[in-house]
Amino acid sequence: MVFKGLWGQCPSPSLLTEKKEEGEKEEEETLVSNTPVLTPVEDEPVGGEEEEMPTFSYRPSGRARTNCSQCQKNLSLQTAVKILYVFSILLIVAVTVLAALVFKKVDSISNDISSAQTYYEKKIVTIQEDLQGLDEKTSGNCSLCHETGQLGQDITRLQGELEEIQKMLLVQEILLDRTSQAHDLLSSTSNKITSEVDNCSFSIRQVNESLGQFLAQVGGWQVVTSQLDNSLKGLAQERYDVRAAMQQMNFTLGQTSDWIQVIQRKTDEETLTLQKIVTEWQNYTRLFGGLRATSSKTSELVKSIQGSVSAAVRQVGQNSENMHDLVLQVMGLQLQLDNISSFLDDHEENMNDLRYHHRYTQNRTAERFETLEGRMSSHEIEIGTIFANINATDSHVHSMLRYLDDVRLSCTLGFHTHAEELYYLNKSLSLVQGTTDLLRERYSLLSARLDFDIRNLSMIMEEMKVVDVRHGEMLKNITILRGEVFPASRAPAASRVTWVSRAPQEAKARRATWATWARRDPKDPSAPQDPPAPRAKGVPWA
Repeated sequence: MVFKGLWGQCPSPSLLTEKKEEGEKEEEETLVSNTPVLTPVEDEPVGGEEEEMPTFSYRPSGRARTNCSQCQKNLSLQTAVKILYVFSILLIVAVTVLAALVFKKVDSISNDISSAQTYYEKKIVTIQEDLQGLDEKTSGNCSLCHETGQLGQDITRLQGELEEIQKMLLVQEILLDRTSQAHDLLSSTSNKITSEVDNCSFSIRQVNESLGQFLAQVGGWQVVTSQLDNSLKGLAQERYDVRAAMQQMNFTLGQTSDWIQVIQRKTDEETLTLQKIVTEWQNYTRLFGGLRATSSKTSELVKSIQGSVSAAVRQVGQNSENMHDLVLQVMGLQLQLDNISSFLDDHEENMNDLRYHHRYTQNRTAERFETLEGRMSSHEIEIGTIFANINATDSHVHSMLRYLDDVRLSCTLGFHTHAEELYYLNKSLSLVQGTTDLLRERYSLLSARLDFDIRNLSMIMEEMKVVDVRHGEMLKNITILRGEVFPASRAPAASRVTWVSRAPQEAKARRATWATWARRDPKDPSAPQDPPAPRAKGVPWA
């Protein structure tokens, strides 16, 4: 049938559920692998926009499922397609079973009609052969002898009965014509039913093709949604990477700030030491002025002061070297701060690019979801039309079933009427067989009568011949009053002469024949019957 190919084209629900479970397991693995170890830093959203992450709802079994209405729609569509397939299969099975039953009933009726027709044709042929044999026998007997009036009446009666039988056969032929017309109507209705079943199967094929296209589109939508999920996962991974980089930058900035604070402390200490040195230098200059005043007095003190001054100069050189090192360190810190600022500028540009791409992907996903919603609405409308078509086909199939029930009732009624007619035909044929048996018996009786009458007539003819011979011998001695003398054996029937005297033997013979005719019993079939009435010239026997 059609459904094997359709089920081969459409993905099975078990495969879809296995694919969904595999996708869910992959999502769980990617979520577990992509979760960062670092603690998330709460940073303010740049540009005043908050990033929305896909929400996941966890079942008690620990399996993550997205709250997506598309999956529910796919499941409902799969269940609807399953119900539609089951309903269409049941309808096709019911229609085929009913068509097979109707065809079997029609074939049985046609076989019964054909068998009855052949049986009655054989019966009619046998009756015609019997009648032809009777006609041949009666014609042979008539060629031998003259028929009696009662035999003619019986033959006319048989002809009337044959005419009645022919009328009944004509009626039966009319009934057979009607049954053949009913059979033709049944065959035409069966052809119409088969054409309608073919139309239903073609519409179901179209529905299956549309469902296959819809399932292919659903597969495309699933691919698009998987691509969107992958892109969202990539964006989430990039966000996690950016957060980790920001955390590392914050950590490095904290370290650099601590380092700068330590350097500032060192510079403050050096400035304090320089201030101390300056104050000491001022004190030393004051003391040097006092010592100049008292140079003469304290030359030894001057030498000691010169040694202290040389030590102080040495310390000042060391301090200048330390200041130079500090200046170099500050310049290195300035370079590091410049590098950090450039890195922050690049990072800000990357963040702006990421925001732009995120907005672009949000707009694209919104547009795609709108197009998907429009397609889903159009497919819902198509599914509504499909269900309407299915309901229409259901009503049409119900009407077909009602029509088949009506046809079945009409066929049963016609079958019962044909059975009654065949019963009456059997009765009539039994009556015809009874009448034919009676006719055969009467024919045998009539043949026996004819044989007996023929024997009597042959005896009478022989006696008449003997009497004629005697008359011929006696006429030689009798005087003829009128006419010519002819031999008795050659005298024609039209020119018979009136004889003057009758021979006593002739009178005795005639009296004996009439006495035998008078003594007959009319109820006795073996008794001789009345002689046939004289027929006119040129009139055939009945």
